[in-house]
Amino acid sequence: MESLLVSTGVVALAEIGDKTQLLAFILAARFKRPLPIILGILVATLINHGLAGALGAWITSAISPQVLRWVLGLSFIGMAVWTLIPDKIEEEETQVAQRLGVFGATLVTFFLAEMGDKTQIATVAMAAHYSQALMVVAGTTLGMLIADVPAVFIGDKLAGRIPMRLVHGIAAAIFAGLGVATLLGAGARLGL
Repeated sequence: MESLLVSTGVVALAEIGDKTQLLAFILAARFKRPLPIILGILVATLINHGLAGALGAWITSAISPQVLRWVLGLSFIGMAVWTLIPDKIEEEETQVAQRLGVFGATLVTFFLAEMGDKTQIATVAMAAHYSQALMVVAGTTLGMLIADVPAVFIGDKLAGRIPMRLVHGIAAAIFAGLGVATLLGAGARLGL
């Protein structure tokens, strides 16, 4: 249960102000059809984070527990730093073929925007850390929806009122805490 809760909370916080949340704002403004946008976000996140979770699970079998502890600890600390750097959305990510329809355009743009994004990398790291890939993927997907669904409905009205620096600082502190705890041996009972 811890893996689900931590994954949900970390990704929900990290996603605020992230380029995929900005993409949700743009898609909502462009298409004005929330349901296919939300479904596109859900499917894209499940596929993307599912692959990331599988990679995280594979890493635990391919790397020795001692090396894995250092890789994960340093990865979480790196995520803390990366979280403090605001994302900018790339214009081409919003220009994906209009012929795909609202669902298709959302699915493709979200999937591509998440490739190599901090929440995808966090999913890999948390799946490796917790050795519960399905729970982590469920949590990170839920976290994405917690952050992005309101963006679809509320859009720019809410974005200007959220203290982004504070939210990013909290997410960075959580990532840093996970990193330090991992380096100090948290998860040792899991063989990390």
